[in-house]
Amino acid sequence: MKAIMVVGTTSHAGKSLLSAAICRILARRGWRVAPFKGQNMALNSYVTTSGGEIGYAQAVQAWAAGVTPTVDMNPILLKPQGNMTSQVILKGKAVGKVSATDYYEQYFDVGWQAITESLQHLAAEFDLLVCEGAGSPAEINLKHRDLTNMRVAKHLNAPTLLVVDIDRGGAFAHVVGTLELLEPEERALIRGVVINKFRGQRSLLESGLHWLEERTGIPVLGVIPWIEDVFPAEDSLDLLERKHSNQGELEIAVIRLPRISNFTDFDPLEAEPSVSLKYISPKQELGHPDAVIIPGSKTTIADLLILQRTGMAEAIQNYAAAGGTVLGICGGFQMLGKFLADPEGVEGEAGRFKGLSLLPIQTVITGQKVARQRQVVSNFPQVGLPVAGYEIHQGRSRIVETPNTPPNPNTYQALFDDPSLGLVDNYQSVWGTYLHGIFDNGAWRRAWLNRLRQQRGLKSLPTGVSNYRKQRETTLNTLAAIVEANLDLTKILPS
Repeated sequence: MKAIMVVGTTSHAGKSLLSAAICRILARRGWRVAPFKGQNMALNSYVTTSGGEIGYAQAVQAWAAGVTPTVDMNPILLKPQGNMTSQVILKGKAVGKVSATDYYEQYFDVGWQAITESLQHLAAEFDLLVCEGAGSPAEINLKHRDLTNMRVAKHLNAPTLLVVDIDRGGAFAHVVGTLELLEPEERALIRGVVINKFRGQRSLLESGLHWLEERTGIPVLGVIPWIEDVFPAEDSLDLLERKHSNQGELEIAVIRLPRISNFTDFDPLEAEPSVSLKYISPKQELGHPDAVIIPGSKTTIADLLILQRTGMAEAIQNYAAAGGTVLGICGGFQMLGKFLADPEGVEGEAGRFKGLSLLPIQTVITGQKVARQRQVVSNFPQVGLPVAGYEIHQGRSRIVETPNTPPNPNTYQALFDDPSLGLVDNYQSVWGTYLHGIFDNGAWRRAWLNRLRQQRGLKSLPTGVSNYRKQRETTLNTLAAIVEANLDLTKILPS
């Protein structure tokens, strides 16, 4: 089973980015390569063609490798949902909710079995696996239950890269400290150190690199320069650190819900030069953007209550009443309805809760999750556009009042040829959909933006543009070129 491993001294060291780059580099060299992360904790997820849910980062890594994402590439996905609990996704399917203290007892053995089975499946199909760790491999209090880092590396006898983020400071201490805390057999697998996010002149770093190599006996195989926002964030904390350079003609505000999920939905908007995208805390002033987006949430009702307690719910209602454009995606779509009910307490406290009442729907949260890819045709903002995306939700929504006939302003129309996927009001001001990845569709995205531009008296943008995946390919190629020029892979690749 040929594999290489990428671990980091800390979270956010750049493991996901480096793994994706290596996948693309090796794929271009002719390797049949696949990514792997045994256990991931993230609220950004993707639905495979089989209907299984995996971390979005592993989907991007699969695309970098030029292969189709599968559940074997991320057999365990933990989705935090508050109160120190997480939903457990095993081999793509939700199997339960568990506290942090109970997870080891209930899922360690079955999790390791899922990991080893997935590795066997991937090894039978691919030449090489690029395996990513999680957090740090040297968390002493957690090592006995770590399913992701050196346990996988030892199982595969995989040459391992140790990645450190030098931008945060303390990089040399992080590397030495991590190595000191590894067991001898684990340290023996570390074949190289990678310095990531370096902003300065390489010559100023050389003396430190020589010292590190002499101190540890491990070569520094790469110094990767700082690369701006080319890889989707896994943690909503990353949204606090993003610096958005676009000063576009349109300002779009995304509500940064406490349990925001699948905010990768908005990467295509960030890539639009005409759009200035900003994330707003529920405690901030809403202002007067051209559109407000309520994104997905892992715990929709809890986040809805936050909007109501902070006054953001009322601010959005007033904004919509004044003619502003509001779009809800997945959990955000559910919040726009009249009521949300959780009779079984799937998300936490059972009950029935009032929504924002901007769309005539009510939603019932159920234990059975919907996770599937979709191909539909749009009715709005332009008829006949093909739209691809995916659903991930545990609620069922239905219209609770009979729509009137046009041109009554209370009329609501189906957004797509499948009416279960969303609604839009007669003024095309309030939009709601279950479809993740909707902005990946270039023509639909531009048509929706042109609706906003018309309201501002701005010239329409051309809609004959490629889908976002083409731009993602260019980004992955750029990433791979930068990493390949600054990383020596010869020391870790199998012969």
